[in-house]
Amino acid sequence: VSYYLYIILPLPLSPLEAQSSTPVGGAGERQALELRVRAVEEENRALPSARHPNGGHRDCVQQPVVDKCETIHVAIVCAGYNASRDVVTLVKSVLFHRRNPLHFHFITDSIAQQILSSLFHTWMVPAVKVDFYDADELKSEVSWIPNKHYSGIYGLMKLVLTKTLPSDLQRVIVLDTDITFATDIAELWAVFHKFKGQQVLGLVENQSDWYLGNLWKNHRPWPALGRGFNTGVILLLLDRLRKLRWEQMWRLTAERELMSMLSTSLADQDIFNAVIKQNPFLVHQLPCFWNVQLSDHTRSEKCYKDVSDLKVIHWNSPKKLRVKNKHVEFFRNLYLTFLEYDGNLLRRELFGCPSELQKTLSELDEDDPCYEFRRERFTVHRTHLYFLHYEYEPSSDNTDVTLVAQLSMDRLQMLEAICKHWEGPISLALYLSDAEAQQFLRYAQGSEVLMSRGNVGYHIVYKEGQFYPVNLLRNVAMRHVNTPYMFLSDIDFLPMYGLYEYLRKSVVQLDMANAKKALVVPAFETLRYRLSYPKSKAELLSQLDMGTLFTFRYHVWTKGHAPTNFAKWRTATTPYRVQWEADFEPYVMVRRDSPEYDRRFVGFGWNKVAHIMELDAQEYEFVVLPNAYMIHMPHAPSFDITKFRSNKQYRVCLKTLKEEFQQNMSRRYGFAALKYMTAENNS
Repeated sequence: VSYYLYIILPLPLSPLEAQSSTPVGGAGERQALELRVRAVEEENRALPSARHPNGGHRDCVQQPVVDKCETIHVAIVCAGYNASRDVVTLVKSVLFHRRNPLHFHFITDSIAQQILSSLFHTWMVPAVKVDFYDADELKSEVSWIPNKHYSGIYGLMKLVLTKTLPSDLQRVIVLDTDITFATDIAELWAVFHKFKGQQVLGLVENQSDWYLGNLWKNHRPWPALGRGFNTGVILLLLDRLRKLRWEQMWRLTAERELMSMLSTSLADQDIFNAVIKQNPFLVHQLPCFWNVQLSDHTRSEKCYKDVSDLKVIHWNSPKKLRVKNKHVEFFRNLYLTFLEYDGNLLRRELFGCPSELQKTLSELDEDDPCYEFRRERFTVHRTHLYFLHYEYEPSSDNTDVTLVAQLSMDRLQMLEAICKHWEGPISLALYLSDAEAQQFLRYAQGSEVLMSRGNVGYHIVYKEGQFYPVNLLRNVAMRHVNTPYMFLSDIDFLPMYGLYEYLRKSVVQLDMANAKKALVVPAFETLRYRLSYPKSKAELLSQLDMGTLFTFRYHVWTKGHAPTNFAKWRTATTPYRVQWEADFEPYVMVRRDSPEYDRRFVGFGWNKVAHIMELDAQEYEFVVLPNAYMIHMPHAPSFDITKFRSNKQYRVCLKTLKEEFQQNMSRRYGFAALKYMTAENNS
């Protein structure tokens, strides 16, 4: 077998082999699929062994149609918060099989660009380039076309790709976001070599009866050649299309047809088909397995004999995964495999060239007993911003406050309670695996409380490494605060009812805009899982006296909150200033421009202490609010605190990191930072 055949071997998807013992869509089929996925992963890992020691390859009997270093260009239109989630699954399926460098061209609105640019920047997939094109600048090109399709104006933007994409780009594969690949995209790219004459569009025939016009009474589709073509997968020869004056061609056709049709039903697809009806020579018809369409009226089952023939699956019904097809369980399993697939595994190098991250890590001493801690500072965690729809405009009075917190799957149950206690905006970083992200999505979409809130930004940071990167998570949540102030909390605390409005009033009262202040919200805790939450300070003091509540960490770490001076707070009616002391770690409200947390501290220990020390070094005043409070709710100990308590090396490394942090502080802040060294030595 030639090397080329080995590396572009398509994923043989054959659940039908298991039909004799297991029904289609059963556990056996899913297991067979997972085994095949693992087998392909093993092949990927083994790829370097196909090289000769001198770096060359074995002589190939059959030369590949697509050179292994040729870049494959892919264009995708993506707008809004939800579409970006679909794009990730599509991209995972492409990356999983690919052996070539890829260049993605995204036509996006500002929301999708922010999400996808951050995602790809943090994903760090080798041999992948990404460019963005502003969809807002293209709207005027297509906004004159009335369109009834659910994709809206963005469903028309594939028409203007010849004008949008770089003028020197000759060919591109255009994909809808609801596509799943089951083979190497290079196989599709190779089809360009089969174009003949004036063929400039590669398309699969439409697999429903839509364009035949007999679906219901008075059903009048746009003109099409026979069954028409589906535009979920398109091969575009851009250079030839430009020479044919494509822009003028589709515009004239659309103007003519709209005089009688009044609007498009299937967005760009109607116009592509109307052009093709007039100019059949433009089309190179692709085999149907390049776009198996699972639409409401699909005839896709007639397109293939066995599901192992399939190469691209297209969920082109508004019903998506709920569409009817005899193999839909298999298709769903394939889709779910990529939906929940660990995207970090796709960071593998293509041709054995080390990435910048690998070079940086190679400079660390692997024999250092604290190597794993130091490595964490350089780990780039894949990040998907605004995983759910977000809609919030800060108030115009410049007093608005966002609650900032981070969490993992085991704290998910706190979200609804926090939303009930805090009506203002919230920015959350969630540390999840790909599979957990889908569990979270189902949880959130099933919660009336969470779905009724548009002002919560959920930012997924994907799991990697041995430690919980608590300060990285806090920084991610902080960077996506769009209010002037932020309340830095933790997910296991419930703020008092009305704290949001109280903090906004304090902004004005304490002139926060013109002073470097950190407003301290006194922290308490309960050991009871079912607490009658105090509605007022008086009620809280009563519970404190009865032993239902305690000052936070009173039993285990008094120093962390002692400077808050709870004795004074009991009777205080006005804000009062307190001084920094060693190990002080209060929960504070600060301006959005305050310093970030130090990433070297992971897991348990010193993560907040170091941040408060930094605020003090920058001469922030700590002001305790007399009528504010928050209560820590009980939960099982985290994995990291358990490691801290049971692992001596963990504690040794934390001490080492503390000393290095203090040395950095003395270098940055000079004489003013000496007190941190002496305070630590005396504590």
